[in-house]
Amino acid sequence: MMDTLNKKQIGTIAEEKACLFLKKQGFCLIERNYHSPFGEIDLIMKDKDEIVFIEVRSRAYSTYGTAIESINKNKQQKVIKSAICYLQKRKWLDQTNYRFDVIGCSPGNIEWIKNAFSHE
Repeated sequence: MMDTLNKKQIGTIAEEKACLFLKKQGFCLIERNYHSPFGEIDLIMKDKDEIVFIEVRSRAYSTYGTAIESINKNKQQKVIKSAICYLQKRKWLDQTNYRFDVIGCSPGNIEWIKNAFSHE
């Protein structure tokens, strides 16, 4: 079935799996596919008193590395800049705790890394 889906469809399915997985962990969805001038954030969720910006990656095959390994420094910087933009827009930047998590989806597996990277 994965062979008949395009990259965008596979990404959408991975984001949905990640969202459902995190909801089972007690997270609450705030926003999906937030766009800023710097890029996109796949999921923005609330975990207790923290806003969590989540990058979701999927890989059908690990030939070129895992889904998690595909998130390079450049992608991290885009997510960080987009998150700062999101927080500033809502006037939350200095009023809330936040972090950056990563979820890697591959057939039959979800890998979750809390605090995968930071802006410092």
